Amino acid sequence: MSTPDDAAGPRERLAALWSAHAVRVQAYLWRHTDPDTAQDLLSETFLVAWRRIDDVPDPALPWLLVVARNLVRNAHRAARRRRTLDDDLASLEASAPLPEAAPEALAVERDTLLRGLARLTEREREALLLVAWDGLAPPEAAAVAGCSTATFHVRLHRARRRLAPLAEDGAGGPDRSPGVPRSPAPSRRTA
Repeated sequence: MSTPDDAAGPRERLAALWSAHAVRVQAYLWRHTDPDTAQDLLSETFLVAWRRIDDVPDPALPWLLVVARNLVRNAHRAARRRRTLDDDLASLEASAPLPEAAPEALAVERDTLLRGLARLTEREREALLLVAWDGLAPPEAAAVAGCSTATFHVRLHRARRRLAPLAEDGAGGPDRSPGVPRSPAPSRRTA
């Protein structure tokens, strides 16, 4: 069992590290980040030192600066990922702004779309989602679907044609089970 006296050695060492090096580590962090981030990373640097107190060499300053440098790099990577995500979200919002309809209308619209997707064949649904959801160009989507680009275009055209009535009137028409095929399109041949 450990007693409070057992922890006195590591606590005293961490306090000594803080007293001797905190100002210099903070100065290093200020050169590489903004003041608020520097303060957070200073705390994290000494948290790492606390967790690895037995691994901290003598002299400790170079080791502490390496820890601080690694934390700065992690912070920069995280900020870059945040900016990329923010840019992607802004781009999506600009290309498809949210409708200002009531939640009930959005729920009905979503339900109608899902019912329409359920009516498509598996290949038609895959074609539509590869282009609309995953953002692939038809040649890329054709490679994913394992078919020629021409075949993919036919699948995509059929899917769009079958969903067109939903877009026009917003009503799904008579409810059909996903496994029940719709009646075929009328023949263009005249008798």
